[in-house]
Amino acid sequence: MSREGVTPQSEDFSAWYNELVLRAQLVDRGPVRGTMVIRPYGYRIWELIQSDLDGRIKEAGHENACFPMFIPESYLKREAEHVEGFSPELAVVTVAGGKELEEPLIVRPTSETVIGEYMAKWIDSHRDLPLLLNQWANVVRWEMRPRMFLRTTEFLWQEGHTAHADEEDAMRETMWALDAYAGVARDLAAIPVVAGEKTPGERFAGAVRTYTIEGMMRDGRALQSGTSHYLGTNFAKAFEIQYQDEAGQLTLTHTTSWGMSTRMIGGVVMTHGDDKGLVLPPRLAPYQVVIVPIGRGEVAERTGAAARELGAELKRAGIRVHVDDNRPQLSPGFKFNDWEMRGVPVRLELGPRDLEGGVVTLARRLPTVEGQGKEPLRLDEAAALLPGILEEFQEFLLRRAETFRDEHIATVDSWDAFAEQVSGGWARAFHCGRSECEDEIKADTAATPRCIPLEAPEESGECVRCDRPSAYGKRLLFGKSY
Repeated sequence: MSREGVTPQSEDFSAWYNELVLRAQLVDRGPVRGTMVIRPYGYRIWELIQSDLDGRIKEAGHENACFPMFIPESYLKREAEHVEGFSPELAVVTVAGGKELEEPLIVRPTSETVIGEYMAKWIDSHRDLPLLLNQWANVVRWEMRPRMFLRTTEFLWQEGHTAHADEEDAMRETMWALDAYAGVARDLAAIPVVAGEKTPGERFAGAVRTYTIEGMMRDGRALQSGTSHYLGTNFAKAFEIQYQDEAGQLTLTHTTSWGMSTRMIGGVVMTHGDDKGLVLPPRLAPYQVVIVPIGRGEVAERTGAAARELGAELKRAGIRVHVDDNRPQLSPGFKFNDWEMRGVPVRLELGPRDLEGGVVTLARRLPTVEGQGKEPLRLDEAAALLPGILEEFQEFLLRRAETFRDEHIATVDSWDAFAEQVSGGWARAFHCGRSECEDEIKADTAATPRCIPLEAPEESGECVRCDRPSAYGKRLLFGKSY
């Protein structure tokens, strides 16, 4: 990593990403391998995601709660598939207060078990259903190959947990959560995700059905950006989550769980960033506009005062704005490059000539029209025009990401074409449904079935790997992932 910039994406995308999240002041490495310190600039992005998603969750009738991070080992063992799926990632506490514990405690990897225990306490009658809970929390999954935001030993997320009278109601909830995640990705992060169901080999441990939203990053890989699980009665059986129905009979509930994490920040970085640094969608940018006053001495006093006045006006207009007037030792060029590295959507440069002309120079992080460079903006019109300019930039990033994704997806029917396509994009292909065949594909190409797209047309054909009949009635999306 050089002082001037980051490794170009074309040379080493992984190095570009690892350098950028540090240089852009999103994150720092934690004191324990695999952990991270989310810096204020990065945490503000998470707060904006959190605020939007929390609003959607509450509007749909869910209530936030908080459950312990320490879970008795016996809880996980009650659902056999669940504990088997998570056992390689668990952090276990065996000593506390200077004494060996009678029962080991698991540091929360997810909360189906502990929340299931309390659902069983709180649900008696059909009148108690549906029970709609959500938790904002940190979780721990011991990660052998960590990467900031994408795979870390500890990360932040929300996890929804709900109980319902029957499968139909639980499935409505499962799909509602998937739609909410797709909305956050598209509306806030400008990431055009594909929604679909996971194959049996890719399901969440203990789920009956798992659904996902998949985003394409600028190296052609897929990022699983949110998942929603229909758990059937698996956890209800294990924890005796049951209710008395209208006929007076005890009946098992159907439960769901769903989550979105700080991984979304990594998705924003890799969907929009370039060799100059971050490119942030305005709706997720900590600062949507940065004003850089230019000049020294008495000139700096005049441009600085005008910049602060403009900043206050933009703030009143609802724009997240920062005036960079407290680093006089740094040149304007350094500041311009710094804010480009940090992905600010719009930069306003205010020099003495601008001030005399009653204008400010506007620079977008990326031109939304070919050939578009810096342009003057009247000071008395800035507050009225900038909301539209920011919205235009938000829409531009979504269109650009959609175009990139569509150009890097291809329908394939032969193994050679499949292997070539997944080297830099996604392949639409038929699959036989056998887990052994999935394993062979992964071993040979590092690609996995990302999802069975919900909106894909019904089709049938032969498996791209083994020529057996397809099992899903439509083509799957395959790609390499993180």
